[in-house]
Amino acid sequence: METGQYDIAIIGGGILGLSTAMQLAASAPSWKVAVLEKEDALATHQTGHNSGVMHSGIYYRPGSHKARFCVAGLNNLVRFCEENEIDYQQCGKVIVATNESELGRLQDLYERGTANGVPDLELVGPERLKEIEPYTVGVQALWAPHTGIVDFTKVAAAYADKFQQAGGNIFTGAPVKKIVRSAGAAGSGGAVALETPKGTLQAKHIINCGGLYADRVAEMTGEKVGVRIIPFRGEYYTLRPESHNLVSGLIYPVPDPRFPFLGVHFTRNIHGSVEAGPNAVLALRREGYRKRDFDIGESLGSLAYPGFWKMAAKFWKIGMGEVYRSFSKRVFLRDLQRLLPEIKESDLASGGSGVRAQAVAKDGTLLDDFSIIQGRDAIHVLNAPSPGATSSLAIGEHIAGLAVEQFGGSS
Repeated sequence: METGQYDIAIIGGGILGLSTAMQLAASAPSWKVAVLEKEDALATHQTGHNSGVMHSGIYYRPGSHKARFCVAGLNNLVRFCEENEIDYQQCGKVIVATNESELGRLQDLYERGTANGVPDLELVGPERLKEIEPYTVGVQALWAPHTGIVDFTKVAAAYADKFQQAGGNIFTGAPVKKIVRSAGAAGSGGAVALETPKGTLQAKHIINCGGLYADRVAEMTGEKVGVRIIPFRGEYYTLRPESHNLVSGLIYPVPDPRFPFLGVHFTRNIHGSVEAGPNAVLALRREGYRKRDFDIGESLGSLAYPGFWKMAAKFWKIGMGEVYRSFSKRVFLRDLQRLLPEIKESDLASGGSGVRAQAVAKDGTLLDDFSIIQGRDAIHVLNAPSPGATSSLAIGEHIAGLAVEQFGGSS
């Protein structure tokens, strides 16, 4: 590891850290920037376990960061993929109301998407729905033709290549174990020392894109952020190849507005396979991709947090249902059949999983919007769930702009 002084150290080599690095290299080319990634490869966690959906911006409260960043991010992402020869498809998505009680929420989604500037949204009836997704049944659906699919690990790799071509440094296998400020840090000639197994890197400022460990990184800097990352595992089945014809693009239910997850759905990915899921169950380890994954320290850390119990009191019924579905393929199948009645248990094969870094406030509130805060000599990305990958260019541009504004006089 080069131990010379850096202007910016970005912690986290996922899609947001790499987008930020790439755009800092463009907006502040005189700065020396490094990315520190704890794994031996980039984009292996939330980015690498992403479903690959390029969201269009329907679900999000107008004026929120999610709404603004997603709509702008999708347009920028499509352009970036075309310019860098990354395969993508705008296969479209239907959000399906399976009974009349969901029609009001579907109308709300249509109005939200329209307010957010999502183009060509259309409320369609059963006949048009059959034309789009022949095996799907519903009383009405919201058709979003510009929602797409891509391999986000390839997008992240392209960001990394551009950053390195501009002179940036990426260090893998370099988890940050300790952060120490010198007396003159924060713009007065000092530095922040980031201790890793590969050596100590000196930087004037930090950008924390630590994902599942973003709160821990913030704590290392002495920042009191008032949230805790609680990991939720999402488990998928895959459709067997002979059943792929049941799904043309993306098929989603009308989401429960009380819970920041979209419900089990069908996703055709860019490689041609079809995933069914995910659920949302509490993970007993921050990188707990399997049911048996357990870390006593991380589990106790969640249980000791007051916000966890307040969250549990609010959502325990929903949570128990998610756990039940996790252990019962029959229950999982029943929920999938609401959207696709013809699907059978024999159509489902074991699939993968991902872990969502969900920031939870002390009062038990699950943060719904992106949360990016500015500290003493750092910027912390504390909550960037879906559509974080879709929004990566817009978020990276925003963070780079904050860095230039906040640190410009001292780097």
